[in-house]
Amino acid sequence: MSIYNSASLKAELNGHGWRLTPQRETILQIFQDLPQGEHLSAEDLHQRLEHDGEGISLSTIYRTLKLMARMGILRELELGEGHKHYEINQPYPHHHHHLICTRCNMTIEFKNDSILKIGTKTAQKEGYQLLDCQLTIHAICPRCQRALVPA
Repeated sequence: MSIYNSASLKAELNGHGWRLTPQRETILQIFQDLPQGEHLSAEDLHQRLEHDGEGISLSTIYRTLKLMARMGILRELELGEGHKHYEINQPYPHHHHHLICTRCNMTIEFKNDSILKIGTKTAQKEGYQLLDCQLTIHAICPRCQRALVPA
């Protein structure tokens, strides 16, 4: 998996018969500029784009996020909030996984090379090209556990 720039995204899109639109390029740039550990939902991205004066419709954002996730550019995440979040799909050593509290949605990112190695080995064995390997653990954080215990 490589980090995409405008030229590599354009080449891959063209290879599938799609175009690199200004909207797709803008969305890619936003995700590339996100601080590590920040995730955006389609709605978050739409608000950010509106704030920046970019007139990209929410339906275009949804289609672009789905496309970029299928291509392996973005990671699609279920963070327990009832909607998907996205982040740039970073190659090793920045590859990480998520531990999510099901009560308060606090999310912790963690690294575990064993998970990525198993995913890579399994994909190669079956003749697949690995785009992403992620583990999401749903649990209850210590603070929420304390809140559940009657006083």
